[in-house]
Amino acid sequence: MGSACSRSPPRPARRTSTSPRGSIGYVPTNVSDGPFAVSPAAAHPLAELADILCCPTCGADLVLYPDHASCAGCGRDFDSADGIPLLFWPTDWAGAKRDVTDVVKAFYEETPFPNYDEFDSAASLAQKARRGMFAKMLDDQVPPGTMVLECGCGTGQLSNFLSIANRTLLGTDICLNSLRLGERFRRENALAGAHFLQMNLFRPVFKPATFDLVIANGVLHHTADPLRAFKSIARLVKPGGYILIGLYHRWGRLITDARRLLFRLTGDRLAFLDPNLRRGGFAPAKRRAWLMDQYKHPHESKHTIAEVMHWVDETGLRFVRSIPSTKAFQFSSRAKLFQPEAPAPWLERTLVEWAQVFRGSREGGFFIVTARRPAERGDRQA
Repeated sequence: MGSACSRSPPRPARRTSTSPRGSIGYVPTNVSDGPFAVSPAAAHPLAELADILCCPTCGADLVLYPDHASCAGCGRDFDSADGIPLLFWPTDWAGAKRDVTDVVKAFYEETPFPNYDEFDSAASLAQKARRGMFAKMLDDQVPPGTMVLECGCGTGQLSNFLSIANRTLLGTDICLNSLRLGERFRRENALAGAHFLQMNLFRPVFKPATFDLVIANGVLHHTADPLRAFKSIARLVKPGGYILIGLYHRWGRLITDARRLLFRLTGDRLAFLDPNLRRGGFAPAKRRAWLMDQYKHPHESKHTIAEVMHWVDETGLRFVRSIPSTKAFQFSSRAKLFQPEAPAPWLERTLVEWAQVFRGSREGGFFIVTARRPAERGDRQA
């Protein structure tokens, strides 16, 4: 399929959006005609990335107009809001599977996470981000020029931060309020490398094999089917590229679960027992956002490193490494996210996983897995 910008779209008649969210019909002008003709994609937020986009319903190219996008295949229209393309399309779930999308979306529309209260510039965001282990490791190890997709970007702090160093960041989320915060910060700080759009990760709007790196950190465990979500976004990774996911650990989350029950029974009066809140320095809005995300989320699942290793094999990728390491006595702060580390033997891996009951509780019982799509058949690692 060619670039959507290279098509010469017909003059559109009066249209009414067929988006499931609905929108107001109007009569657009044909900007490709007349003495002041411009490209139909000239003013669209994703104009420079038109060649990697596709329709979330049928997979055909999208034709980009200044204020909306139209599918060249099925003809559906997708509007924009505050500079954010609204490319969300719902998942078709077979059988009786419960779709939690609307519940999770409503939760984050009310409580965007994380917020920008403590940042007034790109410099302050970068300073804060580099104090965190994960963001610092990515900034140090992902080279300039990399094309990165962050699925479930929330308010886009990581996408905005990583874009500072001449990377191209596509931040997607289902929550429009969260995306508005990220887009506003991007505009106010002139971060040209970051782009935000509303998307369902089960119905991607990007063509396969597009990105050097796909990140889904703290996202898949809030979906109805984490394995299916992993497979959906894994196909967007280029040959030789990487996918990095962060999930709640089955055993590492036990102490957090105990605190959740205690907070519920005491009306959050014992919230000081949370290790992060004990450090202090939380503004009221950020404190509430952390409590809501960690202890009052309407849906979450829990997983193990061994389980995700099976996901990686099933998807045709290669396991690179995990944080924490599958090997005992390895220090996460020194880890190279994209440097292969052979998994430890089964017994050692099992002991490391069980140790997450104590080690994982400080950061909410979290682990990270990096995997790589082979560059060619028979490729094990570069």
